[in-house]
Amino acid sequence: MNTDKRIALISVHGDPAIDIGKEEAGGQNVYVRQVGEALARQGWQVDMFTRKTKATQSTIVQHSPNCRTIRLIAGEQDFIPRDKLFDYLPAFVSQLRQFQLENNLQYSIVHTNYWLSAWVGMELKKHQSLQQIHTYHSLGAVKYASTEHIPPIAKTRLAVEKECLETAECIVATSPQEKEHMRKLVSLKGNIKMIPCGTDIQRFGSVSRSEARLRLGIPRSSLVVLYVGRFDRRKGIETLVRAVSRSIFPGLADIRLVIAGGSRPGQSDGIERARIETIVDEVGLREYTTFPGQLDRDELPYYYGAANVCVVPSHYEPFGLVAIEAMASRIPVIASEVGGLKFTVVPEQTGLLCPPKDDLAFATAIDRILSSPTWEQELGEAARQRVETMFSWQGVAQQLSKLYTSIAAESIKQPSLLSA
Repeated sequence: MNTDKRIALISVHGDPAIDIGKEEAGGQNVYVRQVGEALARQGWQVDMFTRKTKATQSTIVQHSPNCRTIRLIAGEQDFIPRDKLFDYLPAFVSQLRQFQLENNLQYSIVHTNYWLSAWVGMELKKHQSLQQIHTYHSLGAVKYASTEHIPPIAKTRLAVEKECLETAECIVATSPQEKEHMRKLVSLKGNIKMIPCGTDIQRFGSVSRSEARLRLGIPRSSLVVLYVGRFDRRKGIETLVRAVSRSIFPGLADIRLVIAGGSRPGQSDGIERARIETIVDEVGLREYTTFPGQLDRDELPYYYGAANVCVVPSHYEPFGLVAIEAMASRIPVIASEVGGLKFTVVPEQTGLLCPPKDDLAFATAIDRILSSPTWEQELGEAARQRVETMFSWQGVAQQLSKLYTSIAAESIKQPSLLSA
């Protein structure tokens, strides 16, 4: 069987077929799904492997004739936080190999995503002749430097990330900043290529502000500050809430803070949402704030379209997909000056950057943009132009396709070992 145009994308904890905004479902899910579908349009046969989290979930989700998600059983069929998943990875590898055996499938390339999947890819290489490409999505060395509570799995994660950088055929960094972090904090060895994340430039930016606000019931005169993402302390939502409370606009204009994202009662996502709601009440923003909850792919463009500004106050982001979704929607972005956000957002041209956790700086930035409608529009148009030039999914997939082809051409062709 010719495996040259067949590829496996592995995303153990980030289900490409799941609704974005659910527990631990965010940028990685979008990345894998969009890359997979774009590669399929370029003629690749794409299998995206993830973990089944509900018995009622379909085992196979066919997204297009050449692209599908395959859910494997590894541990209890329930949500398990990513920091608790490592012990289930051997079962995931076993199930993936069994699926290959039963379906007579071989892959010349596996593109792994996040450190858990990196381990899976490295384990598969012990049994099969394949080339591993890896995207980190988040680096443990950076994450643990910005968090108070370091989990027990940290040592294992750091070791896996280092081994993957040094042994994979290529690491895909999504920004110059991420590449720099790899070299400074992980290893000087290994092959790194910079290919950014992308966004759907047809879907985002297609809805006018008047149309979006009419649909969402938001008056034309309102000033809308938008956050999109999951509820997680590292996302810095508290900073945004306190920044809006320090803005000059509450009480002077119809300012609206929209905090959009999913939550799951009893899980970390739901617990963090409850904490944020408490802070909203504490600073007196309840009448100005709405929590629309999880947004599906059809709703999201309307929320971006209705916004005056989108705020990404993360403590750390390797790239920041929300930023380019907003930029594609012609919305200025105010973001933390961290990680890949320093690459996606151009200060004073497509938005503004602020020190992370600095609510006063974010308040000043919000006031600057909302106080100047003309500048707001100029920033938004420049943001759209930057995304069209650099961050379309089709362009990203073309770069990845060239990388896969070159890596495969350099490899020595050997038959895969598919014995279970």
